Amino acid sequence: MSEWQPIKVTAIQGFFGEHRFLSNFWPCQITFEGLEYPSVEHAYQAAKTLDQGLRVYIKSLPKPGQAKREGKNAQLRPDWEDVKIQIMHKLVKEKFSKNESLKAQLLATGTKYLEETNTWGDSFWGVCKGKGKNMLGHILMDVRNQLRDGTGA
Repeated sequence: MSEWQPIKVTAIQGFFGEHRFLSNFWPCQITFEGLEYPSVEHAYQAAKTLDQGLRVYIKSLPKPGQAKREGKNAQLRPDWEDVKIQIMHKLVKEKFSKNESLKAQLLATGTKYLEETNTWGDSFWGVCKGKGKNMLGHILMDVRNQLRDGTGA
């Protein structure tokens, strides 16, 4: 009989616990089009609209969940569907390239597959009930690769 060996984890599924820092709700200063936001979620939700007043309001909200709710009600900019992925990529890249601690944590995930597993039905940015595009996970892995090879700073 062979000695027991632990299973090597090759994926991070869900951005909670020790991997909560991967979440867009994680507190970090993000600059988007001249305004400072307290999280990627705040900046992303504000980016949905061209209304500067609403952007300022969203950035002032104390919690990312509140920003998300406001973003759901915002009048979307006309090009939103064309730019939302590139905006998310830019925001995630800023989060991890401008904060050495977060950068080190992301790089410490090695080559693990990053999946934004969720229970709230997001099958575009994540995976719910085994289905989804996992766009946030793919962006995180791309940013990690850029940071590792020096093209992401």
